[in-house]
Amino acid sequence: MKEDTLIQELAFKAIRSSGSGGQHVNKVSSKIELTFNLKDSQALSELQKLRIEEKLKNKLTNDGVLVLQCGETRSQHKNKAIIIQRFLELIKASLVVSKKRIPTKVPKSVIKKRLKNKRQLADKKANRRKPDIQ
Repeated sequence: MKEDTLIQELAFKAIRSSGSGGQHVNKVSSKIELTFNLKDSQALSELQKLRIEEKLKNKLTNDGVLVLQCGETRSQHKNKAIIIQRFLELIKASLVVSKKRIPTKVPKSVIKKRLKNKRQLADKKANRRKPDIQ
């Protein structure tokens, strides 16, 4: 995966930011919306696309487009840099293959210890009861 070619495939749109900021918010489009079409990407292999699609299925649209937004700062350029960094981290994290967990057998000593503690607890509680006098 080449970051340069991946960044070239991104589409940006500046939109008006919401929230506090007074008149500045009403007249300046500082919020950045990043869109990335995963299915049409040339920078990723088919295997990488499948892996990303599986990991990011909740963030993708029905058309396979990833949409991210950033309106943290009042500067459009800073927001663009932040959203590109976030996008690259998201893609890298989704391409990481997790190790398959190998289930291990529980040792006999652990089973014996658990049963011994269980027996001790049962005896302790049995000693708290009132004796049966008949």
